Amino acid sequence: MKKKKVLFISSTGGHLNELMQLSPLFEKYEYRIITEKDKANENLKTKYEDKLYFLPYGTRAKLFTYIFKYFYLCLKTIYLYFKIRPKVIVTTGTHTAGPMCYLGKIFGSKIVYIETFANVNRKTATGKLIYPIADLFIVQWEEMLKIYPKAVYGGSIY
Repeated sequence: MKKKKVLFISSTGGHLNELMQLSPLFEKYEYRIITEKDKANENLKTKYEDKLYFLPYGTRAKLFTYIFKYFYLCLKTIYLYFKIRPKVIVTTGTHTAGPMCYLGKIFGSKIVYIETFANVNRKTATGKLIYPIADLFIVQWEEMLKIYPKAVYGGSIY
């Protein structure tokens, strides 16, 4: 039986740490991982080899260069989407995942968003963007169900 194509995507840092908590699920699918390239996660290439792709790392703190990096990120996102052609996109956020989720939604991918554990009582910017298009929106705190009424409480990812 052919495995479903699933893309796991997040920015680096805490969001990637949360995403990697899902690694026991990876082998159930024909999976790929996308994150931002930085020194903290270069070692992932050794473990995941051709199943891992990097997008450029950018921070809004350096707004001028961020604009150009984000434009490049969007172009590379288009390329990677059509290369991978995922049936499902699973993300823990943030800005790296937004363009991929919207592109995926346009072309029929199911979107699964997991709101970060770090927020207990307010929406994240990416959560606000993806909530309207998510097929499954998971929160890690019951309190967040008041903020995201269509969400599902999944408990802690850790």
